[in-house]
Amino acid sequence: MRRYVPLLFIVCGILFILLAINTYWIYYTGVNQQVAVNKNKITVYTTLPMQVAAPIAEEYEKLNKVKVNFVLLSEKELMDKVKNEAMPLNGQADVIISSQDILGKAASLNRLSTFSSEQEDVVANVFKDKNNLWIGIWYDPIVFCANKDYLQEAPYIPQTWEELAADPNIRIGVTDFFASDISADLFYSLIGHYGQDETFSLLKKMHPKVLQYAKYLSTPVRMAGMGEVDISISVQSEAIKYLNNNYPLVIIYPEDGTYYQITGAALLQNAPDKAQATQFIQWLLGDDVQLCLQRNGFFFIPTNYSTLAYKTYAGRELTPFTSNGEVLTDEQKAGLLDMWVKNIRLQ
Repeated sequence: MRRYVPLLFIVCGILFILLAINTYWIYYTGVNQQVAVNKNKITVYTTLPMQVAAPIAEEYEKLNKVKVNFVLLSEKELMDKVKNEAMPLNGQADVIISSQDILGKAASLNRLSTFSSEQEDVVANVFKDKNNLWIGIWYDPIVFCANKDYLQEAPYIPQTWEELAADPNIRIGVTDFFASDISADLFYSLIGHYGQDETFSLLKKMHPKVLQYAKYLSTPVRMAGMGEVDISISVQSEAIKYLNNNYPLVIIYPEDGTYYQITGAALLQNAPDKAQATQFIQWLLGDDVQLCLQRNGFFFIPTNYSTLAYKTYAGRELTPFTSNGEVLTDEQKAGLLDMWVKNIRLQ
């Protein structure tokens, strides 16, 4: 019996070695698989609506085999995440997609990393941060959207904000400044361009002709298309959407300037996967994302003028509002809106 003891030890040793190898292999492949999964996924904090973010994520994953996890936030929630040191962005997200205002605030807090690429280089300076901390990917201008029947009968067509306000017989549709960030930004931009007194004078002249201060950006366009108002003040993307659905509308670009909202992207300073995040931002500057958006009914002007999508848009050479250089604080903005409500909206 004793002669079998060495053999038993040998067999047990072999079994132990095989078990150790098997355990190591399972652990090693599991870790590698998890690393591979992590490398094929990026997280994006955004203020985009779900209707815009969802098709972008689906299209990018289909074309690049990389999952984009959009975390939808309000502007306040996004800024809270940027500011709150107890909940740092480090290791949580790779990219921010939001308005120029939010991206500028994030840059001032030193939470963004520089970004450069061949696509970024052709974007005009007005659409990007001077230190390459964020890059505009598309913009959406405010336009006058006129009913065709009104234009055929009108003695003249308003081409400026002053002409629109001065027309005694016109019916106007506009989104309430309290109902939409874009509409509120138009209000602040008018003040930056014309000054507070002249802007309030302009809006006071316009007020009796406003049939409805709408809750949604699409409502004034629909009203113009249905002939309920003569001209709506609206974002171009909504106007194009209704034009593509055969509504009798004409887009007029204000000759004295207008506001446009820039949507941009930024790379977070300590992004978990900067390489994948950089490729994603580069993709956002190309034609694929624009084709994806247009298929889903969203029509923004790309900032990259070398794309085919850019060349299809009219009104590319818009006159932007000038600014007095003053940056309004949140408290100042709230105060101006209150003044508008008390002195104009409720009159």
